Amino acid sequence: MVVQIQSQAIESKNWEMGFLAQIYRSRWWRYLQKRKPGLLLVLIFAVFLIYFNFIDPNRRKSDVEYDNHQLVQSELVRLRSQIGFLKAKLAAEGRGITDLNDLAQPMIYAITPTYARPVQKAELIRLCHTFLLVPNFHWIVVEDAAEPTDLVTNLLKRCGVVYTQLKALTPPEMKLKPRDPNWRYPRGVWQRNEALTWIRNNVPVSREGVVYFADDDNTYSLELFQDLRSTKAVSVFPVALVGGVLLEKPEVSPDGRVIGFNALWEPQRPYPIDMAGFAVNLQLILAKSEAKFSLEVKRGYLESEFIGHLISGREELEAKADLCTKVLVWHTRAEAIKTTGENIRKRKGLPMTNVGFEI
Repeated sequence: MVVQIQSQAIESKNWEMGFLAQIYRSRWWRYLQKRKPGLLLVLIFAVFLIYFNFIDPNRRKSDVEYDNHQLVQSELVRLRSQIGFLKAKLAAEGRGITDLNDLAQPMIYAITPTYARPVQKAELIRLCHTFLLVPNFHWIVVEDAAEPTDLVTNLLKRCGVVYTQLKALTPPEMKLKPRDPNWRYPRGVWQRNEALTWIRNNVPVSREGVVYFADDDNTYSLELFQDLRSTKAVSVFPVALVGGVLLEKPEVSPDGRVIGFNALWEPQRPYPIDMAGFAVNLQLILAKSEAKFSLEVKRGYLESEFIGHLISGREELEAKADLCTKVLVWHTRAEAIKTTGENIRKRKGLPMTNVGFEI
């Protein structure tokens, strides 16, 4: 609608400029300019008066509509930011998390597995600042730890987002070693399953909502979450910077059906998508209690095996993000932090540089 209005306004302005240029080059314009300047001034005033009052009221209406739309959008952004700021401020002052969630629209339950590492706090703060601006949102953070850590506990208390903090320790033999490739063992399995168990045990069956697996190494557009609320079963959408390509996305037919995927790695998977590339209706999660993530699957098949418990085939998938034509989530995993300087300090008998600081 906005693009159409802008196009109409531009076309109208181009026509006006051409028309005025023709008048300016005409002989009678030059005659009036030299011999009758007073009459020329009266004529110019009359032309503008007639034009703005009778000739093109639709153009002026379109301009007003566009301006009003821009004002509304700017005001919504400002108000959303202000609400997020106030929620975080109340939490920081120790007044607890202000639960502004209601039943006016489906709730989004975002599941985030996390584990201790140098960039953990930075990743979670980035997510916190995004989620603060999303209405009707419940953040389920599951630590890969024997007990909740102070770092994550304090961060969630100060964040301002309604949250549930859980823990689920990955068995030592299934944890990645420092030099192991990321794909050696499936990650986040115990943590995601712990969150699914919590949802099934604590969320009323009458609640409308959507479950989304929001890993802490991704970046999310606010538009994504509003789009997900209408998920009826399993929705899918593009994910950028993943799978060895710039973009992994579902292929969608002109009538809106998901007919394939453009994945480069293991494209023969039933559902070759990233963990951040799908969402599930809450009622489906509650009804399909057997749906969980399994370790007994081939490398890269976690998502496919899980989705297979929920639907019978690709024809049941729902294409979101404007029929998968928009990128609303990016896999922006932070690069491995090099701390060779800390080893040098250690050999010299010096303390680590972060002593007394929470990174």
